[in-house]
Amino acid sequence: MRFLANENFPAASVRLLRLSGHEVLYVIEDFPSLEDEVVLQRAHDEQRVLLTFDRDYGELIFKRRLPVPLGVIFLRFDPATPLEPAERLLELLALPDMEWVGRFTVLTRDQIRQRRLP
Repeated sequence: MRFLANENFPAASVRLLRLSGHEVLYVIEDFPSLEDEVVLQRAHDEQRVLLTFDRDYGELIFKRRLPVPLGVIFLRFDPATPLEPAERLLELLALPDMEWVGRFTVLTRDQIRQRRLP
């Protein structure tokens, strides 16, 4: 899958996702200090699923109607280790019934909620 990892996403998790065969652009490496609106536009233009711990993206997409990326995965927990986000994502990406494209996904440690993107 093609991801855009926001700058608050742990570097160790970016590396693990890459080692697992996913194409991951990382805001810190490619365009540090980019405003959220520009990150969202970039994810939209490049048809990537945005990975973030930042709750602002829901408002930007649903209330302000900014460009919609391929998908958003909002991780709503404090990682116990820098690898935990990627480990959790890899488990979920392996599930055959989960649809990530066209969805705003909120991921906690024990729950997954999804809403269709506009």
